[in-house]
Amino acid sequence: MKQAAIIVPEGCTRVLLHACCAPCSSAIVEWLLAHQIEPVIYYFNPNIYPQEEYEIRKNESKRHAEGLGIRWIDDDYRHDIWRESVCGLENEPERGRRCERCFRMRLDAAARKAQELGIPWFATTLASSRWKNLEQINAAGEAAENALSSASDGERKVRFWAQNWRKDGLQERRNTLLKQYGFYNQQYCGCEFSIR
Repeated sequence: MKQAAIIVPEGCTRVLLHACCAPCSSAIVEWLLAHQIEPVIYYFNPNIYPQEEYEIRKNESKRHAEGLGIRWIDDDYRHDIWRESVCGLENEPERGRRCERCFRMRLDAAARKAQELGIPWFATTLASSRWKNLEQINAAGEAAENALSSASDGERKVRFWAQNWRKDGLQERRNTLLKQYGFYNQQYCGCEFSIR
């Protein structure tokens, strides 16, 4: 069964792309550029542990963006704040409530950054992983959009582009680009609770 094509939101020519890592963002960025959409990479992943792992993933993401000549933004690591946000959910299974809270924290930050930069759309590479629950990711993105709209007197300054980035052969293309660029390919989601 053929998957439906990726649909570009009307008027979308620029998007803040929250990137979890270079392997997951590579095929998405390539697709966006091929469809005349300017991506701005936003690296905000305070969940990643340990910090050495964070630095490796961050540097790979930056290397990829710089190689393509696209803007790349690094936000602070702040793992302690992430730990506070998931406190009490340490024993949740993958795809459980801890992941929901983690997605929400990161996409709230992405929505605020998009608004700050005047970029009307934001999306996330988290929606490219077959290990993640797409419904949780989309709910977190929509909640981040709605929270920002509520905080700005209902005026929609940014919109969440809910997209399954596994479509149109992007999962296969990701695997090809992983080898082509020689990216570091992590073996766990990122947080200390996902290592197990």
